[in-house]
Amino acid sequence: MTDERDPEATLAEWEDTMQAEHADAIENPDPGETHRIEGVAQVTYRVTYEYDPETDDLTRAGEEKTGELADPELRSCSCGVRGMTPEEAREHVRAAHDARE
Repeated sequence: MTDERDPEATLAEWEDTMQAEHADAIENPDPGETHRIEGVAQVTYRVTYEYDPETDDLTRAGEEKTGELADPELRSCSCGVRGMTPEEAREHVRAAHDARE
């Protein structure tokens, strides 16, 4: 017996389900949870090293900031909802705030 399910259809079905669950989590935050939006951002530095032939070691000699801190494209909530755009994060926090009132 062979599995006749179309892998592409299965993937599309899974994506639709995950997107629906994600949208529901954004629109209907758990009122019992704390909701704090957060994101991860990186600032890039160029780090230089000096070589010490006596110890055969590299030691950090300097650093130069090469980029500015920018807001991340995707945000998360401390309640566990991940991968939100800034607009979705605002919607999520607004819904949590409105549910408390």
